[in-house]
Amino acid sequence: MWRGMPNPPTPPYQGGEESPPLIRGGREGLPRSTTVLAFDFGLKRIGVAVGDVTIGVAHPLETLHGESNEQKFGAIAGLIREWQPGALVVGLPLHLDGTEHDMTLRCRKFSRQLEGRFNLPVALVDERLTSEAASQDLREMGIGGRKQKAMLDQVAAQLILQTYLDENKI
Repeated sequence: MWRGMPNPPTPPYQGGEESPPLIRGGREGLPRSTTVLAFDFGLKRIGVAVGDVTIGVAHPLETLHGESNEQKFGAIAGLIREWQPGALVVGLPLHLDGTEHDMTLRCRKFSRQLEGRFNLPVALVDERLTSEAASQDLREMGIGGRKQKAMLDQVAAQLILQTYLDENKI
């Protein structure tokens, strides 16, 4: 998990100015990337985590901020170019009893937009209580206040992704 591993792995492509084209599964001869990006969607911030299905470990990556959807999707496009994921994961917020609410619908729309814009498979993962768990993990590491707020969404994304990786072990 994140403890003891403060930095995520480096992106697979470290070449020049321009990134290579995205590798997508299904085309003969091209392997699907085992890297996965996960998102903890919020209206003001989007937490991002990265992981790999072969090793089954997720790492917090960053928190995206943006005034407009285009700014947010531009930042996501940059991460996709950098990390070359084979799939994306989005945390699906639900009431504790499992029923949907307004943010559930917004997350579903966000996941459809990701799939449509980037032509990558998107999985939805139940994210109930991940923000509380992320906050607790950060408090246990001595991180609170403003520092915690800056990291909370990406650590929540890490927990969402770790759930996905644990459920989809190779």
